[in-house]
Amino acid sequence: MKRAFALITVPALAIALAACGDGDDGGSTGHSMPAHSMPAHSMPAHSMPAHSAPAGGAQAGPHNGQDVMFAQMMIPHHRQAIEMADLAATRASSAEVKTLAADIKKAQGPEIQQLGAWLKAWGAPVPSPGTTGMGGMHHGGTDGMDGMMSEKDMKELEAAKGAAFDRAFLTMMIQHHEGAVAMAKAEQSSGQFPPAKQMAATIISSQTAEIAKMRSLLKQ
Repeated sequence: MKRAFALITVPALAIALAACGDGDDGGSTGHSMPAHSMPAHSMPAHSMPAHSAPAGGAQAGPHNGQDVMFAQMMIPHHRQAIEMADLAATRASSAEVKTLAADIKKAQGPEIQQLGAWLKAWGAPVPSPGTTGMGGMHHGGTDGMDGMMSEKDMKELEAAKGAAFDRAFLTMMIQHHEGAVAMAKAEQSSGQFPPAKQMAATIISSQTAEIAKMRSLLKQ
């Protein structure tokens, strides 16, 4: 009987305690349950973006308006340089001009891809492939420092062949490179994103060297 009584009273006691617990929680169910359950669910919800944002930001990193402008200006600028280089492949008579054009295309193609990736990471518009002329994006053409060729310039270059093309290509590309160097210097002085500033330094050094080479070829 004692054993039977114990078997009956233990579950009864457990039920009574559970009822008390429910009563306690019931007074705080509207408050303590969400307080305990909501943080348990909401903490990961808030911490996940906190971790995922830096993950994307780790690639993008801290940046400012100058970084965005640099990328948006340099993409169509590089695209036009590649367009000019493509013309040289079939129209130039000088092997050195053809080699120079190939080097320009090889260097600037990957830079276009990288610049576009940064803009996407920053949530900034990427210039469409058709915006290679002066009217495409705001290249800062008002100050005349971007070095972009006009539509008329491009048509003249496309119409030229042989030695005439070589001279036109070198003359225009010098101006084009000077514009790129000016934009790269602006990025170095006012930009915030380290990889963009590093790319700007590369553009300055490589294109300054190419300018010197092109001026030398013009004298030949």
